[in-house]
Amino acid sequence: MIARRSTARSALIGAGAWAILLWSAAPFIWQMSTSFQEDKALMASTPSFWPSPLTFEHYYNVFAVKHFQLYVVNSIIVAGLTTLFCLAVGALAAFSLSRLRIRQRFGILNMILSVSMFPQIALVGPLYLLAADLGLLDTYASLVITYVALGVPLVTWVLFGYFEALPRELDEAARMDGIGPIGLLIRIIIPLSGPALVTTGLLAFIAAWNEFMFALAFTSTAEHQTIPVGIANFTNLYYVPWGDVAAASVVVTVPLIVLVLFFQRHIIEGLTQGAVKE
Repeated sequence: MIARRSTARSALIGAGAWAILLWSAAPFIWQMSTSFQEDKALMASTPSFWPSPLTFEHYYNVFAVKHFQLYVVNSIIVAGLTTLFCLAVGALAAFSLSRLRIRQRFGILNMILSVSMFPQIALVGPLYLLAADLGLLDTYASLVITYVALGVPLVTWVLFGYFEALPRELDEAARMDGIGPIGLLIRIIIPLSGPALVTTGLLAFIAAWNEFMFALAFTSTAEHQTIPVGIANFTNLYYVPWGDVAAASVVVTVPLIVLVLFFQRHIIEGLTQGAVKE
């Protein structure tokens, strides 16, 4: 009886997992199918899932006609710099609040987190005026500074939880060896915090990679516009090239999927480690 219950429970969990997978992957699979279909098939009254005939025309249009690679390079630069600065600032903040003697540290943490709770639509106007006054419009700097300001709170919170789970004996041993706070962070804490750094780095990278509102407001030329703005530029007043949009979406989504699958073990460990206090 117990064995039957265990088997039924395993089957139910497996069915639920497959259902969640299909629910999550179905839009991307449909988008990939769309990217290989001809325009006349996409405009047909009855849509078809299987491309017939198979065409690579949309991928050619994306790179050869619309020069989508320019937007990809811009996104790599912006998202990469955002990730580096978020990890640097977030690690210093999390280490200070976790390992140093700071009064009201949880109040400071709550204040840091509250910054990320402001709706983006309420920030676009003031930040646009500030960027205009500083001469930063249509530059990488305006996007990187904004994304870092929005990403540091989450990075700080995740790293704080992970640093708190590390044993305090490490600090005492470092002091006995004459290692100061900065040395403790760089030589001991950071090497032991690989999963948390990977997790927060990926979260910051994906957030900057997908962000649209600030990129649309702060940039005006293809020299600095990122991927979401580039895809939005595909459309015109009377026509939406769904095939080209689908091809561009597939191109920019596949690298993120590969990154998440490659680092999935570190992501799970980084998100759960801080929740268990040893």
